[in-house]
Amino acid sequence: MTLAPQKILFVSAECAPFAKTGGLADVCGSLPKALAALGHEVRVVLPYYKGVRTAGFGKTLLKSGVAISALAPETGLKRSFQLRKDLLPGASIPVYMVDQPDYFERERFYGDEAGDFGDNLDRFAFFAHAALAAAAEEGFRPDVVHCHDWHTGLIPAYLKTLYAEDPLWKGVGTLFTIHNLAYQGLFPEHLFGRTGLPGQLWSAEGVEFYGQVNFMKAALRYCDRVNTVSPRYAEEIQGMELGCGLDGVLRTRREDLSGIINGLDYTEWSPEIDPHLSVKYSKDSLDLKQKFKREFIQSQKLDWDLDAPLLGVVSRLDNMKGLNLLEEIMDYLIHMDLNFILLGTGDPRYMESFRRIGETYPDKASVHLTFSNALAHQIEAASDIFLMPSRFEPCGLNQLISLRYGTVPVVRSTGGLADTVKEYDPKTSSGNGFCFHEFNSMGLFNAIKRALELHQSKDKWRKLQIAGMSQDFSWASSARHYAELYQKIASSRKAA
Repeated sequence: MTLAPQKILFVSAECAPFAKTGGLADVCGSLPKALAALGHEVRVVLPYYKGVRTAGFGKTLLKSGVAISALAPETGLKRSFQLRKDLLPGASIPVYMVDQPDYFERERFYGDEAGDFGDNLDRFAFFAHAALAAAAEEGFRPDVVHCHDWHTGLIPAYLKTLYAEDPLWKGVGTLFTIHNLAYQGLFPEHLFGRTGLPGQLWSAEGVEFYGQVNFMKAALRYCDRVNTVSPRYAEEIQGMELGCGLDGVLRTRREDLSGIINGLDYTEWSPEIDPHLSVKYSKDSLDLKQKFKREFIQSQKLDWDLDAPLLGVVSRLDNMKGLNLLEEIMDYLIHMDLNFILLGTGDPRYMESFRRIGETYPDKASVHLTFSNALAHQIEAASDIFLMPSRFEPCGLNQLISLRYGTVPVVRSTGGLADTVKEYDPKTSSGNGFCFHEFNSMGLFNAIKRALELHQSKDKWRKLQIAGMSQDFSWASSARHYAELYQKIASSRKAA
């Protein structure tokens, strides 16, 4: 298929390196650059959070008092903002920043210790309008607005209703990407009027979801196409177990639903050039990986057997990530011929549990209950085996990093993990890792045992490492798939 250049407006609550809590930011910081490399014109819109300001981003003020004409006064929302601008690092892609201090001048993006911010409906309904106003202010008429997660879920509904006859937006298509269906943007019924949406959308066929306003459902009902971040997850969310109550809606959009694996930014994640590693290595110099492992263990002042396999975990500590399975088998694992290192924060219960492991077995386990980008890179490089026992995983990033770093992943076969990690077959030497299917600790334990057994054969282990390091999970391939979606959307809108 010959792909015509498209104009794409990315709208997201996060974009690396400006504002990040997870993988959403990585996608919105990397995919636009890969699309631009294919000849597409991309602009990004992001809230101007307090953290964005204090980090020194968005210093260019384009205009004060940008008005949002489509916002009716009775919604009670703010009706103007300052428009700021920055560029994605390493690219000439504009990032427009919506500066409205009443909504975004806060320490965190979505909530604090007490829970979600009580005015999140106002904040992101406003942001949806402001994103469109920002593009209009800059004279940028996209072919497709690419919306990401629930924070942008009202945009497709607004474009099909409030902006339907606006000359700038009439005929513009929408793609909505689900990064994690579990977070949907749910709000009480009495706040529906503050969205400004027509009253007829308050129905089961519209944005109503068991008596609540549902931003995610609004997107699924009114966008032109839906995609998520892996083919397997696109199938899983159409079932009751992972559909989070929206499986029925997603099944009605089956023909418009697809899955595209996220890419990995190899300018950040490559052991050949990683600035966080004291020893660089590649698939052609894996002995240097072992050298780095020894230097890393010594730098951490760990009195460990340097030849014992090192099991690594870098993760948010919560139920989604399957930490309960690892917790159940830790006392067994730690008595095997291996060492264990973990980096992460999250649920206090898991933090306490793994703190106990680190304190009880300092000769075998090192636990870091914090966030450190440098340490994350170093653990990926130093580990022999990387554990991801997720209950569900829309795409996953760490398994892609592990493969790139010659660190063999052990994963539960779900979502993007199932799409990217294939079980090693000792008969054919095919595969790139070890998998388990049923969500239980015995499945995880047996997968780890298979990995440890193969690790004893240096030649077979090295071939497995090289197989993983030879795979291409760069953004270039994923970007081409997105470009195909954009063209289908733009073509269908023109034909309508």
